[in-house]
Amino acid sequence: MTTLTRESIVAAIERARVVAVIRIKDPARLESVAMALIEGGVTAMEITMTVPGAVDLIRGLAPRMPAGFLLGAGTVVDADTASKVIDAGAQFIVSPVFRPDVVARCRQHNVAALPGCFSPTEILAAWDAGADIVKVFPATALGPQYIKDVLAPLPQVKLMPTGGITLENAGNWIRAGAVAVGAGSSLLDAQAIADGRFDIITNNARRIVSSVTGARAS
Repeated sequence: MTTLTRESIVAAIERARVVAVIRIKDPARLESVAMALIEGGVTAMEITMTVPGAVDLIRGLAPRMPAGFLLGAGTVVDADTASKVIDAGAQFIVSPVFRPDVVARCRQHNVAALPGCFSPTEILAAWDAGADIVKVFPATALGPQYIKDVLAPLPQVKLMPTGGITLENAGNWIRAGAVAVGAGSSLLDAQAIADGRFDIITNNARRIVSSVTGARAS
């Protein structure tokens, strides 16, 4: 996998507009899921630390990903874990919470940091601490208007809502000003993965990419 600067990783996430959030029970299916997402046009994926053997999976998958594909780590809540996944090949680090030491470790290693925040106060604190994109989480109960409302006084921040993102509404978040969306269960149908129906994952990927592409053009 090509080594990118932090700035180029952020730019690539903004171009991708969708980050697939991988929380699968059977890690043996991970590469098939990744290939299905790629076939559907998704070019960024985070493997969460809740996946069994996540660090080793990242290490094994990173060199096999095609040029232009971004592989990140999710649910990273401490600096030591950040170091492990960065060493394994993760290009961006996502967290459900804001931990300044995780952001600092990412910047030290020239890796993009996407800490999770909920309130405007948290969002600005994370941005000022060096976050590259702030993950708005959980976005389930907020709605796209929240993104507009936060960006009105804080236009400098880059926001990526996660939670409550569907194949149909992803474009609404982009239109509201989000630079990208994080999509998990709506994109990665657990039953389809269990059944080996990776064509369903590819179709889901095409649908969400179409949604955000349309929003980008509007």
